[in-house]
Amino acid sequence: MSNLQNSPDPSLSEATRVFMRIGLLSFGGPAAQIAVMHRELVEERPWLTEQQFLNALSFCMLLPGPEATQIATYAGWRLHGVKGGLIAGLLFVVPGALVVLGLAIGYALWGKIPWVEAMFLGIKAAVVVIVIEALLRLARKALKGWAHWIIAGLSFIGIFFLTLPFPLIILMAALYGYATQRSADDPLPHPKGANPLRTIVIWLLIWWAPVAVLWAMGATFLTQIGVFFAKLAVVTFGGAYAVLAYMTQAAVFEHGWLTTPQMMDGLGLAETTPGPLILVTEFVAFMAGFGQYGLGMGIAAALLSLWVTFVPCYLWIFTGAPYIEWIATRPRLRGALSAITAAVVGVILNLSLWFALHVFFGRVTVVKHGPLTLFTPDLATLDLRVVVLALLSGVMILRLHMDLLMVLALVALGGVALAQI
Repeated sequence: MSNLQNSPDPSLSEATRVFMRIGLLSFGGPAAQIAVMHRELVEERPWLTEQQFLNALSFCMLLPGPEATQIATYAGWRLHGVKGGLIAGLLFVVPGALVVLGLAIGYALWGKIPWVEAMFLGIKAAVVVIVIEALLRLARKALKGWAHWIIAGLSFIGIFFLTLPFPLIILMAALYGYATQRSADDPLPHPKGANPLRTIVIWLLIWWAPVAVLWAMGATFLTQIGVFFAKLAVVTFGGAYAVLAYMTQAAVFEHGWLTTPQMMDGLGLAETTPGPLILVTEFVAFMAGFGQYGLGMGIAAALLSLWVTFVPCYLWIFTGAPYIEWIATRPRLRGALSAITAAVVGVILNLSLWFALHVFFGRVTVVKHGPLTLFTPDLATLDLRVVVLALLSGVMILRLHMDLLMVLALVALGGVALAQI
């Protein structure tokens, strides 16, 4: 059960161990990653209250970039300041980044590796169950009245069937929540200790320093990589899916860094490895560098893409973190955040359904009917191996409440075993 008030803050070493665990468990995109963090930080270890977690979730949904990474960074900041935020953010990203880099190198040198694909097949099946469990838990906590249920439903319809822009959905929810809150806000005092201008300047310099050095050295290709992925970090509202079409258009058709099938293979790698889905940018950068100048340049481009993609998370969170709970004390702003949280339930339902369709079926077509967009699975491509592994995962997670690391290890082995049949 969720805690009513915070327990004493953990030591830095204890928090580091837990954030490392979260980083290793963070499979399956933002829905599953948010579920893992909620389980570890709110339910298993009451380091954040339910309301603090939901406030952070709503706030991070307003920011560009990977929201799950930002929530992890905020949790670390709240427990141990800037040092804790740096550690939590790094541990959320680094395990997946190392795996993606290793798989990208293998992919570039040898092509697809069958046993790796089979292992991740099992992991994806378990992630479907993790996402469903997270969605149900979040809905119970975030949807507190009929208005919130309607917001969640309209949010899902808007993004799944009408493909409305994610920022528009969040903005509409925020405006509704603000306008329908009856209590007026009091004069707003400045949060104690906040110095946003200084924080912004420091992190802008840190963010752009490597790109500036590369430009000064005349490293044209790496400078181009840095600017391209830094720009993506600013426009990525709503997670990696929201910017995937733009990135594909630019990387495949404008720059010719990789082919469309390679792009989809990269997305598959990012979906089935730990860490945020936006790690697909690392794969794209590696393939760009490898294709142009070989292995060394591929690794350099991958590391640079990681830097310019994830450093902004620290900029947004360290600037905004002092204001998150302050916002929650203002009645109208709190109403806006509550409405955003309800809309997020619909957005996560959209991601969950999209992910499940692409896990269970080998082919899903997109059909347009006027303003409507319908995802239609080919029933003949239903993968019964995934169905079996998902059912086993459901028993282990929902009935037996087994440790997630153990479940993921078992279903990965199950995927390899079933691939031999």
